[in-house]
Amino acid sequence: MRKIIQFPFVWILTGVILLGLSGFMTQKLLVDSQGILSIMLALAGGFVSIAIYWLVIKFMAGRKVQELQLRGAGIEWALGAGIGLIFIGVSVGIITMFGGYNFTWSATNAVGSIWALAIGAAIVEELIFRGLFLQAVEKRLGSWFALAITSLFFGLAHLPNPEATLWSSIAIVIEAGILLGAGFLWRRNLWFVIGLHFAWNALEGMLGIPVSGIATQGFFDVQLSGPPWLTGGSFGLEASIIPVILSLLIAIPMLINAHHKGNIKIKR
Repeated sequence: MRKIIQFPFVWILTGVILLGLSGFMTQKLLVDSQGILSIMLALAGGFVSIAIYWLVIKFMAGRKVQELQLRGAGIEWALGAGIGLIFIGVSVGIITMFGGYNFTWSATNAVGSIWALAIGAAIVEELIFRGLFLQAVEKRLGSWFALAITSLFFGLAHLPNPEATLWSSIAIVIEAGILLGAGFLWRRNLWFVIGLHFAWNALEGMLGIPVSGIATQGFFDVQLSGPPWLTGGSFGLEASIIPVILSLLIAIPMLINAHHKGNIKIKR
C-alpha cells in the first residue's frame, strides 16, 4: 500500500484533485463577497490549499516539504512580489510609451475582488505546477525537461480562458511558465513564486488590464491603441510581445544562478 501511495501518479493526481476542489470552493465563496471579506476568504482558502499540499507531500510523497518552510517565507514572498511588480510595471510602461495603453481614472473599482482572485490563483496554480508537477517530473527527467513540460502545460491550461488564442498560450508558456519555473529552480521556494505570481496578477488588475483574458475593474479604464502584438489585445498584457521579451531577460539570469547554486538537476 505504501508503494502504491508513493507512486508519483497517485499522489500527484490526489494533490491536483484536492487542490482543484479547494480552489473551486474558494471561488464559489468569493462570488457573493466583496472588499476585505473577499480577501479574508481567499486567504482562508489559500491556507487550506497549502495544508492540503503539505499533507500530500509529507504523507503520500514521503518527503520533507522544504519548499514551504516558514523560516524566511516573508522575505521570499516579498522578493518574488518585488520582481513581479517590476516586471509588470516595466512592461506596462514600455507599451504606454509606444502609445499602446491610455489610462483614465475609473469612478468605481473592485480591488478587493482583484486581490482575492490574485491570491487564489497564485497559491493554487503554484502549488500544482511548480509544487507538484515540476518537482515530480524533475525527479524522473531532470530540471530542463521539468521546466519545459510544466511550462507547456501551464500555457495549455490558459487556452480555455476568455479571448485566448494559440499565440496567447504560447506567450504564457514563455513569460509565465518559464519565468515562474526559473524562479522556483533559482530559489527552491514556493513562497517566492507565489509572491511573484500574486503581484503580477494584482497589479494588472488594479491597472484595469485584463488578466489572462479575464476583465478587471481596477483603478483605471484602459484604452488600447495599436496592434495586438504590442497591446495584447482583448486578452490583456500576457499576449503582448513586450512581457515575453522581458520575462526571458529575467528568467535567464535566474537559471544561470540556479546552475551556479547546484539547483539544476540533470539525469544521465
